[in-house]
Amino acid sequence: MGGMSPLLRRKEKKSPGERMVTLIGKPGCHLCDDAEAVVARVCAEVGAPWEKKDISQDEELHRRHWEQIPVVLVDGEQHTFWRVNPDRLRRALEG
Repeated sequence: MGGMSPLLRRKEKKSPGERMVTLIGKPGCHLCDDAEAVVARVCAEVGAPWEKKDISQDEELHRRHWEQIPVVLVDGEQHTFWRVNPDRLRRALEG
């Protein structure tokens, strides 16, 4: 399988507890509050850790994501922005 394109190779499946969900937002953002409720609920249900980052405290995050907040990353890769679909997030975490 050494010659197979990396895009076609299956990634090693991780359990939800081995994943990391990051919610990027800012205070006073109602969409961020809604996203936080969904992320917290889904992560609690599947046993995945999550963290919250504030773009107003991080210049690089602000530069990269200010037009899309809230942004949800799964294992450092963008999963979604603006509205979080709980079923889609659950599927991503459960693999």
